[in-house]
Amino acid sequence: QVKLVESGGGSVQAGGSLGLSCVASGSTYGTYCMGWFRQAQGQERERVASFDRDGTVDYTDRAKGRFTISRDNAKNALYLQMLSLKPEDTAVYYCAADPGMVAGSNRFCLHNFTSWGQGILVTVSS
Repeated sequence: QVKLVESGGGSVQAGGSLGLSCVASGSTYGTYCMGWFRQAQGQERERVASFDRDGTVDYTDRAKGRFTISRDNAKNALYLQMLSLKPEDTAVYYCAADPGMVAGSNRFCLHNFTSWGQGILVTVSS
């Protein structure tokens, strides 16, 4: 089992920036696939971006151009840099991970995340 701990949230005015960090403890096997999600009050949790150990990166349309996801495999860490923040970016942000699927000699991500952080609040005021 992987334990994920997020840090770096807080409050910022619209147009500002924030960076989130997520450090994973436990087996690195369980962090082959990693991603950021967010959940605004009264809404369903939505994916923001993902970064797999093989280097595959994906963003949702709402995150493209403003958010940058990165990871440091040596530190077993995932990051999210958020620029030009908008009030609608206000949410609890979650780090997620899973070991991926193995097929023969290949390993790939379905992003059925099995490990989750406790979440960290990001508030963007207008």
